[in-house]
Amino acid sequence: MTEPSVDALLPMVDCKFSLITMVLKRARQINNGAPKLIETDSIKPVTIALEEIAAGKIQLSRPKDGAPE
Repeated sequence: MTEPSVDALLPMVDCKFSLITMVLKRARQINNGAPKLIETDSIKPVTIALEEIAAGKIQLSRPKDGAPE
């Protein structure tokens, strides 16, 4: 099972959809060669993205009008 779990990270965002979107966008960036924001032994982009969110390195941002990015 992937650690940290999605359920453990839900308090950091407004909804599960937003969290999954964040994870997928960041995992895609990592997969395309973006540097990791944390030290980790993980090699899977999704796990790295989850760990970065848990560490507070990535946060949800919304445009000023409130619409999702």
